[in-house]
Amino acid sequence: MKKNASPIAVVGVSTLFPGSLDSRGFWRDILAGTDRITDVPASHWLIEDYYDPDPKAPDKTYAKRGAFIGKIDFDPMAWGVPPSTVPATDTCQLLALIVAQRVLEDAAKGQFSYADRNRMSVVLGVTSAQELLGAMVSRLQRPVWTKALREMGLGEDEVQEACKRIEAHYTPWQEATFPGVLGNVVAGRIANKLNLGGTNCVTDAACASTFSALSMAVNELRIGQSDVVICGGADTMNDIFMYLCFSKTPALSKSGDCRPFSDQADGTMLGEGFGMVALKRLDDAERDQDRIYAVIRGVGSSSDGGGTAVYAPVPAGQAKAIRRAYENAGYGPETVDLVEAHGTGTIAGDAAEFEGLRMVFGEASSDRGWCALGSVKSQIGHTKSAAGAAGLVKAILALHHKALPPTIKVERPNPKMEIAESPFYLSTRPRPWIQTKHPRRGSVSSFGFGGSNFHVALEEYTGPADKAFRRRVNDAELIVVTGESPAAVQAKATELAGVAADAGMFLFLAQQTQRDYDASAAFRLAVVASDGADLQKKLSAAAERVAAGEPFSTPDGTAFGTGAAEDLAMLFPGQGSQYLDMSAGLAMSWDEARLPWEVAAGLDAFADEALHDVAFPKPSFAENAEAEQTKKLTATEWAQPAIGVASLSMLRLMRSLGVTPKAVAGHSFGEVIALHAAGSLSEEDAIRVARERGLQMAEAAKAPGAMTAVSAPIEEVRALLAEWNIDGVVVANHNHPKQVV
Repeated sequence: MKKNASPIAVVGVSTLFPGSLDSRGFWRDILAGTDRITDVPASHWLIEDYYDPDPKAPDKTYAKRGAFIGKIDFDPMAWGVPPSTVPATDTCQLLALIVAQRVLEDAAKGQFSYADRNRMSVVLGVTSAQELLGAMVSRLQRPVWTKALREMGLGEDEVQEACKRIEAHYTPWQEATFPGVLGNVVAGRIANKLNLGGTNCVTDAACASTFSALSMAVNELRIGQSDVVICGGADTMNDIFMYLCFSKTPALSKSGDCRPFSDQADGTMLGEGFGMVALKRLDDAERDQDRIYAVIRGVGSSSDGGGTAVYAPVPAGQAKAIRRAYENAGYGPETVDLVEAHGTGTIAGDAAEFEGLRMVFGEASSDRGWCALGSVKSQIGHTKSAAGAAGLVKAILALHHKALPPTIKVERPNPKMEIAESPFYLSTRPRPWIQTKHPRRGSVSSFGFGGSNFHVALEEYTGPADKAFRRRVNDAELIVVTGESPAAVQAKATELAGVAADAGMFLFLAQQTQRDYDASAAFRLAVVASDGADLQKKLSAAAERVAAGEPFSTPDGTAFGTGAAEDLAMLFPGQGSQYLDMSAGLAMSWDEARLPWEVAAGLDAFADEALHDVAFPKPSFAENAEAEQTKKLTATEWAQPAIGVASLSMLRLMRSLGVTPKAVAGHSFGEVIALHAAGSLSEEDAIRVARERGLQMAEAAKAPGAMTAVSAPIEEVRALLAEWNIDGVVVANHNHPKQVV
């Protein structure tokens, strides 16, 4: 394979998709498996006007559901857009400005106003016609209305009055209309309003438009034409015209849902949205100390060629693009753990895509079920020219957060795929992404009408530059306030309550107060809240009680402590506390909590089967799969090391927060982890002991009533205890029972 000479760094991410205003909300929806497909809102078109369950009904659609962006505040004056021209400017052009500014602010660490923009470019996937174009064309139908009304025998005054009333429903033509309806001006307006001096254009490869733009953006960077490129996709075409296009193909789901790779899949659902990334050459990003999300290693593209209909997908053509992506990346698909598929939910499309993937991945390895497969369209529908952007950002954030995201709505896979006999498994629930053999690698596919095929190979960033900030997606946050007097804490709590509900302040206050927390302060207030409004309410209530100077705690997550901090003891659990996916949420939220699982993955003790694959098993559709997975985890040889590593995960997290115990103890097996916490065992040795202990006890359990014992010369026992700094222990000695060594 030829090596990619110039890897491309993703240094900024921004999204606007149904149900969320930014990439944090998008990632939260992905991990939570939130379904954003709803009935068509009246803001787009009226169901009673255009819906008919009969697919053959003329000028009607049999679909009445989709995924839609909510109301977005847009200040035209702040963008230098005259309010009078807003009705003559397509919504896609206006909302794209917001998303583009955010991605550049993210890339510039909030200092975009100082950035050199002369060699910044914007290349977006945008289909040629925009929604406003349809309205303007409709306004030109006055001769048709006039002819029809005259043929009905209406008087000329009535004809003209009727036409005037119809015309009033459409935006009048003005100077701004022509640029306002053009797809290329989505990029042009961004370059104009953000003062970018590089290339600006859009590409149209239908549903693969984002990746045709990405291919061009990567080439711009590799040949040195640009230093920074905004790339992505933009689509607000969920009007009735687009529904008719997909209905008469027909490609929309008759049941009103999008179920990629499911045995119930019967078509796609339309969505809308924006996804953009900021790209730089990796060497430049490291030189400039940018925050890096992930690295693009390869982009592959192809055409299906002749012999088929322009809208019929061809597995061999798609396989060609996939192979080219890995040739460009310099590694093979056997090292890829995640594929975010195009996955539209159409029967023909999913079958062709899966077969193309199977061709390439199956050639690379004969192993089964090692690569996660999914599609974000199950949650936000098919966003057309922005479809690749949604999948790309999902994969980037999965690599960045080291989490394998879920695909929803698959109760059983399509049996024709025979997925159990393939390299893939359907990832239907979120799991920590544990990898030690090579960098985490994920890929994204996108295909479009006309036989356009694209595949993108991505890799986690492991270099010396800063990693981008995590998207916090916890259900609640901790806010802490400290002071040298009750009055000081009260004043600070009241101050924070005044701004807690303001936009963007909730996460900021959580981060700021945790960073500034003083564990040695005489008075300490902690509040657990779910959002800004909840925080405001709890801080206000706490401020009233803090003035008394007496410690208290409430059932809703508020606690106030006074005086010197009490000594802390930690008790580690024993066997019986295990359950599937234990500590998975922590491992997907904090690097510290994930690391013990990676330590275990690198030990010879688990060379035959990884511990994390038992604790966080791959989703399976086999009968009684969950019961069998639970049974395996409960087996002593797996339960003890799994409980041990889960405990180490929590211990690492506590230590990273500055929480350390003065005393430790363990219940039964928990003594092993207590030894580590006390400094007597390294983390690696604690995991090895847990594994060996579990194996020995499992073996002993085969003979009821047996006792587990390990024989060793007394000198070796003394040496080992000395190495572990253990003063004494009672051991069984044939010559001297209960001898203290």
